[in-house]
Amino acid sequence: MTLARSWLAAALLLLASQTGAGDLVRVAIIIDDLGNQSQSGRRAIGLHGDVAVAFLPGTPLASSLARKAYRDGKEVFLKLPLQADAGEPSTDPVGIRLDMSRVEVGEAFERALLSVPHVIGVNSHRGSLLTQHPGHMRWLMDEIKARDNLFFIDSYTTHKSVALQIAAETRVTAAKRDVFLDSDSAPETVAREFDRMKRLARKRGSVIAIGHPYEATLSLLERELPMLAAEGIELVPVSELVGTSAGADPIHEETIEPPELAAL
Repeated sequence: MTLARSWLAAALLLLASQTGAGDLVRVAIIIDDLGNQSQSGRRAIGLHGDVAVAFLPGTPLASSLARKAYRDGKEVFLKLPLQADAGEPSTDPVGIRLDMSRVEVGEAFERALLSVPHVIGVNSHRGSLLTQHPGHMRWLMDEIKARDNLFFIDSYTTHKSVALQIAAETRVTAAKRDVFLDSDSAPETVAREFDRMKRLARKRGSVIAIGHPYEATLSLLERELPMLAAEGIELVPVSELVGTSAGADPIHEETIEPPELAAL
């Protein structure tokens, strides 16, 4: 009986090694900065599979498109503007700045949430300055924590971001972006970063990627997303990876993406 069990265990081990059983490769994608244009917003919502969509608060179509996304089974995010390190002042109608008090941060966050229905998570827009400041990030995390079941995705526009550290300290579920699909909108950039996303996912097991409603990005995703499963990659909701991906580790410092995107 012992010998039979040994042979069975060996056979199962061989089968697993041949089929890759247990080796999950998962990718989650967010399309950002929606709410200003109808056509690109609808294309993003119509993308194959569990692609999440993130809406800028105060934009004219955020509410109607977010409702459509929810009806179509897409995860909806609040794309919250945070102060950037760029020289020009922000023109975002709603956002959080360093000159705001604790009360003003809470009021701005509430206004932002009210303008985008069906939100399950918050991800940062720009923020290369504000995400470096523990005080304001703690105020923001307190606001997120006060709303049941919300989580945070750091778009990670600077490697100096303290967002995940503060999220951990305040017990807010969080992760960071691993790949920008389109730091510029050139088709060759999007194709290169999409391929890098797949390589990184195979290396780590899971990856969170962010793209924008550029023509090159939407065209590539419309073409390539239906083929991911045949490549052994599962497209999953962002909520499935939060807290489990490598990007969710505050001390994870692999930065093969551009280290500083101050204008974002």
